[in-house]
Amino acid sequence: MLTPQAAGAREGKVTLDPARVDRELKSFVDKGRVAGAEVLIWRDGREQHYASAGLADREAARPFARDTQLQIYSMTKPVTGVALMQLWEQGKFGLDDPLSRYLPQFAEVKVYDGINPDGSMKLRAPIRPITVRDIMRHIAGFTYGNAGHPTDAVWDKLQPLSPDHTLAQFAEILPQVPLLSDPGAQWHYSPGVDVQARLVEVLSGQPFDEYVTEHIFKPLGMTHSCWKCGADIKSRLAAIYDGPRLTRMADEAWLVHNFAGKPMTEGGAGVVTTIDDYMRFARMLLGQGELDGVRVLQPATVKLMATEELDPRITERQWLGSKGSGGFGLDFFVRTSAPKDAAENRGEVGEFFWDGYPSMLFWVDPANDMAVVFATQKTPFDGSLHHDIREAIYGPGYGGH
Repeated sequence: MLTPQAAGAREGKVTLDPARVDRELKSFVDKGRVAGAEVLIWRDGREQHYASAGLADREAARPFARDTQLQIYSMTKPVTGVALMQLWEQGKFGLDDPLSRYLPQFAEVKVYDGINPDGSMKLRAPIRPITVRDIMRHIAGFTYGNAGHPTDAVWDKLQPLSPDHTLAQFAEILPQVPLLSDPGAQWHYSPGVDVQARLVEVLSGQPFDEYVTEHIFKPLGMTHSCWKCGADIKSRLAAIYDGPRLTRMADEAWLVHNFAGKPMTEGGAGVVTTIDDYMRFARMLLGQGELDGVRVLQPATVKLMATEELDPRITERQWLGSKGSGGFGLDFFVRTSAPKDAAENRGEVGEFFWDGYPSMLFWVDPANDMAVVFATQKTPFDGSLHHDIREAIYGPGYGGH
């Protein structure tokens, strides 16, 4: 006779085992993989399970709790994408419009094309303009620097995303960094989402963080989410621990984007939030753009964002394949087929998600009517934690529909 877990796996339905999730979370701490972590699971219209283990701040002996404030880094990106798509719904731009129609400085971008005999970079015009859709799919050709590429030297010199720049200054500087490839040619993680944030400012007439607060955070009741957070939340802020020895990062290294009074408000990082607040964002996506009677996006817009859009000819995809079998929509990874083997992250066809540098993760699984937020503050990014927490939630034998 099949156990409930085995039956669930065979039928393609998740059978949650809270005790298994608790054991896995505790093992993360006991084995020294994290200082602390928490997970929140929403399914079938209600909270199914919350668990925490370990410490948010070892030095203060403060455990992870539901009011722990978290720096989510790149899990900011889906928030930025939702903000921009609200303006798309209002007819402010077209996804296939040239980016330069709204940010003219991007009309002059050049593509890296090798090295001249004198050692200088050879540059040329791109084969087509960058579109807004490109910057939402990481295929514009932009770089974050540190790519092992000759253009790294230009990025390092100009520092487009310096916290001392505004988004407007960033958008003036970034076009001076040569593109790694022609728009649409390859997937390369990039500051395209920060370009989205500047586009929100230009199209809405509001500072980016003010727009998001007014049109996303407040309507969704995300009262503990912010960029330029006040010092009063520091007593609830989780510390970030780095490396295999989980060494606490110096305050100046991990507070600069949020508490140092710097001008930059990134679209690709910088939000501080709680697990409950971010779950409200995830639940809105699970609810096809609506939460508790408040509509943030239309259902068709959420579906568009959560649909895999990468041209099959885009074979250079950096590390995207390590996320699972799938591709990319608009600011989301999208799973397109069931896990191929035990080494691949458990998940379901049609799920969409993103994660953040301190090993943060959330995902939305419409087929199972489920959303999950996993929170920890460990660097560098540790994808093995995501594999293991997914296995604890789905079960090791879950193969999806």
